[in-house]
Amino acid sequence: MNITKDTIIGDLVAHDYRAASVFKKNKIDFCCNGNRSIEDACTKKGLDTEQIVKDLNNTNNAGTSNQTDYTSWPLDLLADYVEKKHHRYVREKIQEITPFLHKIVRVHGDRHPELLEVAQLFGESSEDLTDHMVKEESILFPHIRRMVESKHSNTPVSAPFGTVQNPIKMMMAEHDNEGERFRKIAELTNDYTMPADGCTTYRVTFAMLKEFEDDLHLHIHLENNILFPKSIELEEQFVNT
Repeated sequence: MNITKDTIIGDLVAHDYRAASVFKKNKIDFCCNGNRSIEDACTKKGLDTEQIVKDLNNTNNAGTSNQTDYTSWPLDLLADYVEKKHHRYVREKIQEITPFLHKIVRVHGDRHPELLEVAQLFGESSEDLTDHMVKEESILFPHIRRMVESKHSNTPVSAPFGTVQNPIKMMMAEHDNEGERFRKIAELTNDYTMPADGCTTYRVTFAMLKEFEDDLHLHIHLENNILFPKSIELEEQFVNT
């Protein structure tokens, strides 16, 4: 892929997820705000566009990527994968991280009051993500699967919400909210850096939070930059036939 300043971030990461490492390093949002050009993102953050493009090309040219090509997957398979892998991960990790967070708040909260805000933000995220995933699993994903089946059987498909773009817009807005929450958590924790007086539980909690954020970035990327736009394209095929 020829990477230029005009390359759309989400398209690039969908083509080769290795590019995400460059964007993460420079704190450029590639999942929730992946519909921007590299130049637009760099200008907003005051970064050297030419250097970022150079770094991306170096990453892109560093041998054959062993990353999974999710863009080649059927939409119903991708929806199943997001649900079985990422939704399950979120539910499991919420149960695991929450008591750890509460413990370090009790032990270290007096010296590190920012932990109270981190715990509050994670609690809000836990509730909203749980509701968000239920909506995807009960409304949006089943409709995507029906569209795939309708294409194979050449039969019409309809939905009570009208165009698939309606629930997609809602899901993307909720993704934006989660992205903002975790940007705040990363800021409060100095990018999950343990303070000098932190204990083992402190370190483990921060490691789990960072892993959770990294998985959420991939999770949202798969939906915002691949599953959702391809679902809209599939619906448009029905309209144009």
